[in-house]
Amino acid sequence: MKLCPLDAILPDTGVCALVNGRQIAIFRVNDRVYAIDNFDPFSKANVLSRGIVGDLKGELVVASPVYKQHFSLTTGRCVEDPDVRVAVHPVSVEGAYVLTALPGSHCGSEPPAP
Repeated sequence: MKLCPLDAILPDTGVCALVNGRQIAIFRVNDRVYAIDNFDPFSKANVLSRGIVGDLKGELVVASPVYKQHFSLTTGRCVEDPDVRVAVHPVSVEGAYVLTALPGSHCGSEPPAP
C-alpha cells in the first residue's frame, strides 16, 4: 500500500503515518526508509517522528525529542536501555512512493493512494 511520496519526507528527517489507528514514524536516510512506532515509551508521547536522526557508534538511530533516548531504526532497541524497544515496521520505496505491507495506512496529510 502507498503511504506517501518519497519527496514528502525531507532527507534525514521523519514523518508520522497513521496505520489502522496506530502512529508510525517513517524516516528517510540516504534515500532509504525506516519505520518504527512513533510512541516513545519513556515520555509516553507520540513524538519519535520529530526526533533527530544520526549515527551512534555505527548504529542508525533517532533521538527522542523529549528525554533524548536513542532508538535503532533497524531493530527498535533503545541504546541506553536494551530491555526497552519499539516495534519496527516494513516499509520500502518503489518508484517515487513509500510503501508498506501494513493495511489501511496513510502518511501525514496525504490521502491514501487508490
